[in-house]
Amino acid sequence: MATYRHPNVAELVERLSEEPRFLVLVTGPRQTGKTTAVRKALEIIELPSMYVAADEPGDPSFQSLREGVALEAFPLGRRDARWLYRIWQRARLEAHRSDSGFVLVVDEIQRVPGWARTVKGLWDQDRRSGSRLRVAILGSAPLLMQKDLGESLVGRFESLPFTHWSYPQMFDAFGYDLEQFVYFGGCPGAAAFRDPMRWRRYVKTALVEPVIQRDVLDITRIDKPALLRQVFEAGVRHSGQILSFNKMLGQLQDAGNTTTLARYLELLQSVGMLAGLQKFSGSVIQTRKSSPKLNVLNTAYVGALSNYTFDEARADRTAWGHLVESAIGAHLLNTGLLDDTRVYYWKGRTSEVDFVLERGHHLVAVQVKSGAQLRSARGLGEFMSRFTRAKKLVVGANGVPLSEFLQAPASYWAEQ
Repeated sequence: MATYRHPNVAELVERLSEEPRFLVLVTGPRQTGKTTAVRKALEIIELPSMYVAADEPGDPSFQSLREGVALEAFPLGRRDARWLYRIWQRARLEAHRSDSGFVLVVDEIQRVPGWARTVKGLWDQDRRSGSRLRVAILGSAPLLMQKDLGESLVGRFESLPFTHWSYPQMFDAFGYDLEQFVYFGGCPGAAAFRDPMRWRRYVKTALVEPVIQRDVLDITRIDKPALLRQVFEAGVRHSGQILSFNKMLGQLQDAGNTTTLARYLELLQSVGMLAGLQKFSGSVIQTRKSSPKLNVLNTAYVGALSNYTFDEARADRTAWGHLVESAIGAHLLNTGLLDDTRVYYWKGRTSEVDFVLERGHHLVAVQVKSGAQLRSARGLGEFMSRFTRAKKLVVGANGVPLSEFLQAPASYWAEQ
C-alpha cells in the first residue's frame, strides 16, 4: 500500500496547480481515499496549504496566527457559516502573502449548515479581487449535496467523484485475488485486517455506523432512524434480488409507508451504501413505478453482516452466486456513476435480465452465470426481441470471465 497511488491523485495535482478558476469538489463515500489523495496531491505540487475538517475535534485553523489576532474557537457542533468564513479569511491572507498562491481544503463540508451559500459568496469575492486562493471541498454524501450545489454553485466548481475501490485497485494496492474481492469488497481501510472478527468490526464501526448514525442525519431530517437501519440491513440480506416495497413493509418494524421506504433507499444510495435498481422499460414513468432490485454498492457489507465466513461463502453455491451478482452490480453502479452510464434490471412475465446498461444510444443486456445463478438464455432472448437495438453480454460461464469484466468500467461494456 505504501507505493500505491490513487488514480485521482494526478487529476487533483492538475486542478490544484492551475490558477483558481473553479472550486474543486471531491465527493464519495467514507473510506474511499478522498483525504489521502488530496494530501498526496498537496505534497506533489508543494504549494502552501491548510487542511480543516468540519467533523474533527479541536480547531487547528485558529492556531499560530501571525497577525496575533485573537479569534474564538469553534468546537464541534458550532461549525457554522461563521466558522467557514473565519477559515476562509485566514486562507486569503496566506494566499496574499505567498508568491505562488495558497490551497484551502475543507473536509466533510456538508456538516456546515448553509455551506454552499457561504462558499458562493466567498468564492465570488475572490474572483472579483483576483485572489490566488485555490479551494478544494470534500464531502461524503455526493448526491445529498447536489441540491445545494445546484442552487448556489452552478458554473463555479469541477467535480471529482470517488467511489468504492474496484477489483484492479484492490489487487494493485493489497494483492486481492478475485474471490477475496468478491467477499471482502473494495475497502482499503479494512484490507490490513487478517482476523475475520476485526475485519467485520471495522466495516461495521468505520463504514456502516458513522453513515447511518451521523452522516445522513446531519444532512436531512429522518423521522425514523431505526427504520433507516432496517432498510439497509434488509437490502444487504436481499442484495441481487427484486423486492417490492410492499414485501419490504412486511419484513420491517414500524415501516410506515412505501413512500418512506423509497426515500430511505434513495438516501442510502446517495451515501454509497445500497441502491435500488429500477426496471428498464423504455419509459421513465413506468421505470419509476417498478419494484426495485436491491444491490449493495460494496460487497463488504454483505460479508460483514452475514453469518458466512469467507470459506463458508465460497462453499455455498447459492450464497456465492448472490455475492458474485452483487459484486457485478456494485461494479456497474460505481463505475457508471463516473461516466453517466445508467444501470437497470429487466423482468418479463417468466424471465429476467440481471442488468441493463444504457449510455446514449447504446443498450446492453447483461446476464450473470455463476454458481447457483446459472440460468437459461430465455431472459436475454425475450429482452432482445422487445428491444431490438440492444446487444447482449454474458458474464461467467461461456461468456466474459468475471476477472476480465471487473477490469473495465460500465461505459466500456455499454459501448461494446
